[in-house]
Amino acid sequence: MLLRPIRYLKAVADHGSFTRAASALHVSQPALSQQIREFEERMGVQLLDRTGRKVRPTDAGEAYLRHVQRALDELEVGSRAIRDVEDLSSGALRVGFTPSFAIYLLAPLIRRYRDRFPGIVLTVTEMAQEEMERAVSTDALDVGLAFSDVVAQDVEWLPLHAERLSLIVGQEHPAASGDREMDTIALAAESLALLGPTFATRVTVDRYLRRHRIQPHVAVEANSIAAIVEIVGATSLATILPETVAQEHVCLSVVRLTPAIESRRVALLQRRGGYRTAASRAFVAVAKDYTKAIEGQGRGRHHRIG
Repeated sequence: MLLRPIRYLKAVADHGSFTRAASALHVSQPALSQQIREFEERMGVQLLDRTGRKVRPTDAGEAYLRHVQRALDELEVGSRAIRDVEDLSSGALRVGFTPSFAIYLLAPLIRRYRDRFPGIVLTVTEMAQEEMERAVSTDALDVGLAFSDVVAQDVEWLPLHAERLSLIVGQEHPAASGDREMDTIALAAESLALLGPTFATRVTVDRYLRRHRIQPHVAVEANSIAAIVEIVGATSLATILPETVAQEHVCLSVVRLTPAIESRRVALLQRRGGYRTAASRAFVAVAKDYTKAIEGQGRGRHHRIG
């Protein structure tokens, strides 16, 4: 079989040694060496340089192995397709997400997905959006949860909902029982608990504050939304976060800012033209249903407090 010597060749190139490659593949070293030599004879070119202490690919070997890696990646996709179970009683799903979504969007999505498909094994990874785009395009992730400003040509995005940032307060804050609206003059007098300056949400908040010439009083900075939620819920500090955070925590209230902060589009990222497993198709369906529901809740809540 042609695939066997190709895998042997790649293993030797990866390990730099016939002995270590044979051990990793659980085959004898003479059998591995013979397979590769016969393959080189069939190809009519030397693919490995055996003269040094470490075995290295020749120039021809380097060129060949670049194509081999892409072919093996596609074969792995094919293997996953064969193993894919359409009834979702088993399977796997790899999800990437940006830090902004950790508590208010990812956790509820995972909870709903697990309730419906408990047999699916989830691997969830937090990463920057740029890194996520690369992972989706190289099939290292099945789906990414990010903002829709995608630049990679081989990544497509499915819009989910518009993320609205507003002032969020706990029950101890005076605005929790007031008009639930606040202008920029009143905002300037607030003591705030905000995400750190490297977060995309904080960048948007800072841009809004600069535009309206507000010098904020930042009493607390934290590196997680969960920490901010706990702090705001237990104090009279306010924060600026996606409104959906308050919808997931009954102790929090939304105070709409006037003028409003420009909304951002949240999207699911997938490889353009890539194979969609049953598990990933189900995740997309759950995400669409959930975000449609929370947008409806947001409209209802706004109507009640307006």
